[in-house]
Amino acid sequence: MATLREYYEKDFRYNTKVHIKVPSNGELIEGVILYDFAGYFAFLALYIPQADKELSFFTDLMSNLQYGTDKFIFDYKVTLPSAKEFSGRLKIENKEDFEVLAQYFGDTEWISTKGMQASRRLFIYSEANLTANEISLLKAKARKIGHELQFHSEVFRQERSKNEKPLAFISHDSRDKEIVAKNIAINLQRRLCPVWYDEFSINIGENIRDSIEKGLKECKKCILVLSPNFISNKGWTKIEFDSIFTRQILEEQKLVLPVWYKVTKDDVYNYSPSLLNIKGAVWETLGEEKVCIQLYKAIMSD
Repeated sequence: MATLREYYEKDFRYNTKVHIKVPSNGELIEGVILYDFAGYFAFLALYIPQADKELSFFTDLMSNLQYGTDKFIFDYKVTLPSAKEFSGRLKIENKEDFEVLAQYFGDTEWISTKGMQASRRLFIYSEANLTANEISLLKAKARKIGHELQFHSEVFRQERSKNEKPLAFISHDSRDKEIVAKNIAINLQRRLCPVWYDEFSINIGENIRDSIEKGLKECKKCILVLSPNFISNKGWTKIEFDSIFTRQILEEQKLVLPVWYKVTKDDVYNYSPSLLNIKGAVWETLGEEKVCIQLYKAIMSD
């Protein structure tokens, strides 16, 4: 389940993000100026990590934002959309003035962030849980002073998480949970790639078997943490393995993503010869980060 900060960091992937700090009543608020080259407008998103902030703090913060005259503090960091998400070229120039330029494929003209108009749209991601009434008051205040506010809090995070269907099922032996499986689950969740992982996905009172079978049926990929523990387990991991391979044959799809942990080719062959024909990621060789990057690309490529 993604955190509110993770949503703040991963949202607006199609926009160019210029990271800033916003001075407000002696504090520096983390934020990004978001440049949308498609619609040719700019807007602002802020993140407030403190859970104890009250309504007056946000009212003062918005009152201090003056479009066109703000003295934002540049954080010396720019996040560009990936090549998959932007159909053109981007470049950064920092000569007399800082600017980001974009050129769409097939177009000879470069367009600049310097000419963009502010849309007055303001996103606030806050760990402080204002009441529904306080948010309504804040939005009304925002409109009066020229902002169109969208307030994202813990309620937003919880409701959004409910609608994020897991994309991959993590099948593992419980003895490999802390070293491998949990790290994969957390790493992929941070990339906003929701996964079915028993510790995150089975709630108190739920039928364990029903939940596992539902995850195996609905997830488009299954990550197998192949280890000596997994191979020797004749219980749940064997059931999950048989289930996902049956589904792979039935749907004629490539569903299995093996992660090898302390196993040899002979170990894997003796467990299931067909698994040797599926390229896996070796945990000891690549390490967590590279393994998770490969898993993420394989899951999201479809």
